[in-house]
Amino acid sequence: MPVPVTLVGRTVRLEPLAEHHAEALAEAGAEDRSTYAFTPVPHGLEAARAYIARALADQAAGRSLPFATVGTADGRVVGSTRFLELDYWQGPLVWPPVPGVPFGDPRDAVPDAAEIGNTWLSPRAQGTGINTEAKLLMLRHAFEGWGVQRISLRADARNQRSRAAIERLGATCEGVRRAHSRGLDGVVRSTAFYSILDEEWPAVRDIIELRIAAATSPSAPDPALTQECLRHGGPLIPA
Repeated sequence: MPVPVTLVGRTVRLEPLAEHHAEALAEAGAEDRSTYAFTPVPHGLEAARAYIARALADQAAGRSLPFATVGTADGRVVGSTRFLELDYWQGPLVWPPVPGVPFGDPRDAVPDAAEIGNTWLSPRAQGTGINTEAKLLMLRHAFEGWGVQRISLRADARNQRSRAAIERLGATCEGVRRAHSRGLDGVVRSTAFYSILDEEWPAVRDIIELRIAAATSPSAPDPALTQECLRHGGPLIPA
């Protein structure tokens, strides 16, 4: 199974989620909760401890790889994200397939496909570019470290903010599955599905890096870069 790893960028550090993050995670989740309408976010210290315990149980079972999202400017935890839906395609062909089960020694296995999800950020971290750089770090680790064939992302179809952020990455929308599951608010929700394939990764990586460079540059963005980003999913908006 994939081993925990720390991913470090300019504005964000993704640390393996651990019990010692509980208090800081609870503090981040206590900010304006109106932005969490579509995402499960722990409320209070006990809820944060339970959130971490469930995430670590999933990690131990080989189902996910969770992170605490930390802003590098002040070292404060600002949210969480994870790899999940890990799938393995190596070894002899078995039919019907058994998803999520690696061939050979699971300690040495890396996934061939995965999903990035369960992502949330405190309101003060939203719109700062932290989410964009965190996605870059995770996508780079998946495609260039693990060598995955595919990364999936999904969002409640009503969650326009999350959908716009995914689309700005350059992910391809595969459609909306209607009446897919029960939403956080108890309403039956439709789900928008997105993906990035390994052959698309170099172009997607370039676009994300252009966005980050333009957002952090003290000068106005190069019009050519702006047009390129518009062509691949939207304006230079940090997220």
